[in-house]
Amino acid sequence: MARVLAGILVVWIVLDLLDANRGNTVVGWFREAADWLAGWSIGLFDVSQHALQVLLDYGIPAIVYVLIAHLVASRTVART
Repeated sequence: MARVLAGILVVWIVLDLLDANRGNTVVGWFREAADWLAGWSIGLFDVSQHALQVLLDYGIPAIVYVLIAHLVASRTVART
């Protein structure tokens, strides 16, 4: 599940950096989902370059979700 969440964030990063049409329904869905998933990290760091800002705002939570899932999975496997 965490990979799906991270995947949504990565897709949004790509769409944003490629300047996808925000009026498109699919693009809008990814934007809204990514904003919700990354709400806690948006603006955590303030940089002047748009590309770097997008990578920080959405890349950090993608990494965090995958790391948490990996940690939970490794602890679950260790107990069995």
